[in-house]
Amino acid sequence: MEQISSGEMIEHKNGWVLYILECADGSFYTGVTNDLTARLACHNTGKAARYTRGRLPVRLVYHEVCEDRSAAQRREHAVKRLSRSQKEALMINKGC
Repeated sequence: MEQISSGEMIEHKNGWVLYILECADGSFYTGVTNDLTARLACHNTGKAARYTRGRLPVRLVYHEVCEDRSAAQRREHAVKRLSRSQKEALMINKGC
């Protein structure tokens, strides 16, 4: 669960991760993956979510390990319902 930058790998004991990206326009994108390094690379090459394609580059600002895919998706749904200020508070409190 280390901070990730281009070329840096993140290894997790558990495969599923909730993540928040900050896009070039300052907006946030929330998603889940079982390979954070590969998913971040996909986002930055424009081969991931349509939302991020027009807002490149993106950078990882937050991530948390989840028990399994189902837990990650439940957490994603909860985080997507948060306001921007609540997401920022989450990032400050837990960091990346």
